[in-house]
Amino acid sequence: MAAPEEPELSQAQTEKLLQFQDLTGLESMDQCRRTLEQHNWNIEAAVQDRLNEQEGVPSVFNPPPSRPLQVNTADHRVYSYIVSRPQPRGLLGWSYYLIMLPFRFTYYTLLDIFRFALRFIRPDPRGRVTDPVGDVVSFIHSFEEKYGQPHPVFYQGTYSQALNDAKRELRYLLVYLHGDDHQDTDEFCRSTLCTEEVITFLNTRMLFWSCSTSKPEGYRVSQALRENTYPFLAMIMLKDRKMTVVGRLEGLIQPEDLINQLTFIMDANQTYLMSERLEREERNQTQVLRQQQDEAYLASLRADQEKERKKREEQEQRRQEEEKVRQSALAEERRRRTLEEEKERKSECLPPEPLADDPDSVKIVFKLPNDTRVERRFLFGQSLTVIHDFLFSLKETPEKFQIVTNFPRRVLPCLPTEERPNPPTLKEAGLSRSEVLFVQDLTDD
Repeated sequence: MAAPEEPELSQAQTEKLLQFQDLTGLESMDQCRRTLEQHNWNIEAAVQDRLNEQEGVPSVFNPPPSRPLQVNTADHRVYSYIVSRPQPRGLLGWSYYLIMLPFRFTYYTLLDIFRFALRFIRPDPRGRVTDPVGDVVSFIHSFEEKYGQPHPVFYQGTYSQALNDAKRELRYLLVYLHGDDHQDTDEFCRSTLCTEEVITFLNTRMLFWSCSTSKPEGYRVSQALRENTYPFLAMIMLKDRKMTVVGRLEGLIQPEDLINQLTFIMDANQTYLMSERLEREERNQTQVLRQQQDEAYLASLRADQEKERKKREEQEQRRQEEEKVRQSALAEERRRRTLEEEKERKSECLPPEPLADDPDSVKIVFKLPNDTRVERRFLFGQSLTVIHDFLFSLKETPEKFQIVTNFPRRVLPCLPTEERPNPPTLKEAGLSRSEVLFVQDLTDD
């Protein structure tokens, strides 16, 4: 059994389909169409759900098993820059380091054991993200309270939204994971992140998203990016039609070094970004061209439909006119046939013509409209209706007529009326034994 054909898409749906494919990088048009249909062609909801699905957030239509956010972090070309902590110097430094080493080792070992055991008793509450935007906004407020207002512009949205905007705008996205308890966090924020040159560089060159790993949203991103130490920075961009981590910066990095490393990462990947921009521009041009072709096709189709409509109207008008002529001819034929039958009936009902020597007879000569003459005898006692019926039965007589005398000119009342239901006899009408009467045609009247 053949599969049913899918309904054709409207122009608006086609544009949304191409836009959705451009934003998500899906190559299967059928999959793009199914996703948009699931979201009732709401492209914003479909794109967000697709990005959430790529990052491990369950889809509202096909919830996958829980897994961390997924951004391509396995690329072997990812640039990694790790700043190690300075080694102790001098006898005093090494003595302090060796004395504190057992205590640090014991502290962190016991802390890890405690956290590991705590997971069996009470699951980490950061594993459930209930208000990702609230987590980000809360971190921004706490950051400003602790470090002040001068800082890079934080992206006030979820990690998924930041990825989506970076992909749509073809910009770099710098992710900063804030470790509240790490010993280098305060110095990095005060001495590096909040310096004027770093603020200017980040605000003009990329999107900047940040969250504390103590918040569920920040913890989820840290699970996806798999950081090793703090401070942690990850540079993400659209590469090979996927949002990919192209650089990782870990450790306490100085402002100038940070700017140099980010510039190096951007320069190394600029060709990929340019390629994506060119490809998107080509797709946009193709879409514009396709839209223009569709508009031209629709205009041509409308013109053809208008021609077809006028043609159908003309054909229908001709058909109606022909039908009208045919009906008129049929009506005329019926009328003619009815008239002939009526004439035959009147002829059959006429009384016989009296003899010429009958003293009560009247000789009448009728002058017809076609200048022919007809002669017949009637009786004085007969009604004028008999005269009318005789003339009506003749083929030469028009359908409607009246009988008039010559002098004095008067119309004989041959047919019954409301005032005179019984027409007069020939004698009552004042006719003599020999008369000439004129038949006047009333058909056109």
